[in-house]
Amino acid sequence: MIDGIKIKALSDVLIRCAPISSNINFSKEIMTMTETEQVPQLKIDERVQGFLYEEKSIDEIRQRRKRDAALGYRLLASQRWGDTGDGHISARDPKRTDCFWLLRHAVSFHQARVRDLVLVGPNGELVEGEGVINPAAYYIHAPILSARPEVVSAVHTHTGWGTPFAAEGRPIEPITQESCIFFEDHAIFDDDEVQVQDVEGGRRIALALGGNRAVILRNHGLLTVADRVDEAVGSFVVMERVAEAHMKAMNARPISAEAARYAKKDLTSDGAGRSAFAWLVARYIADPSVVD
Repeated sequence: MIDGIKIKALSDVLIRCAPISSNINFSKEIMTMTETEQVPQLKIDERVQGFLYEEKSIDEIRQRRKRDAALGYRLLASQRWGDTGDGHISARDPKRTDCFWLLRHAVSFHQARVRDLVLVGPNGELVEGEGVINPAAYYIHAPILSARPEVVSAVHTHTGWGTPFAAEGRPIEPITQESCIFFEDHAIFDDDEVQVQDVEGGRRIALALGGNRAVILRNHGLLTVADRVDEAVGSFVVMERVAEAHMKAMNARPISAEAARYAKKDLTSDGAGRSAFAWLVARYIADPSVVD
């Protein structure tokens, strides 16, 4: 399941992320062994291990993106986000790249499955699947995915810390380790438009986002993007923790720009959001195949 990934690199991905209680165990030898020594078989919870392989065919990529989106919705629910349907995760289709997958309306996030996803076309029409979608999801995600061809997924929902932090209209500062992930890599959508009613509103958000990994929607909430669904979802959870730190430590002293860049380079080298996603699934979803 981990063909093509060095065991040492794999351990680095998992060790680097913040500690979360789980059943994942590492062999003690791996912590002290050099790369030139023989590496014993690394015992990793299969729920995490399965997220670290790469797909090759279009069908495999599509299935992985849809599966990660369904798991992502369940992870949002595990944090008690989206209980009133206020949020969305998009997953660009790898073949019809102007289309993206969304959870159909009226499906509770904690019950999301792959079969509940619908394919949305560039004009908001349903290309595959049945049901309706949250119009705001189309208005926000379509312009972002159109403006950023490299982006596969965008994530947005209303959260307990992210929304009040967004109401302050201030940027993220490097006051914690996780904050450094977003250093010089986020923007503020400084606008009164908290109710996005059309594609033009989404285009303004996309313009504010620019080439960054995240945008703070003033008086609204947080939004993250990435070239993978798991990276976008994991980054969103991390960004919420960053917002919490900013709201709790109002007089925090930021570290230097040089130190923040150094930390960011290390924290993002293997995909900070991707590893966080794997840990979160292991912690909150006992059997990931429940979404299949």
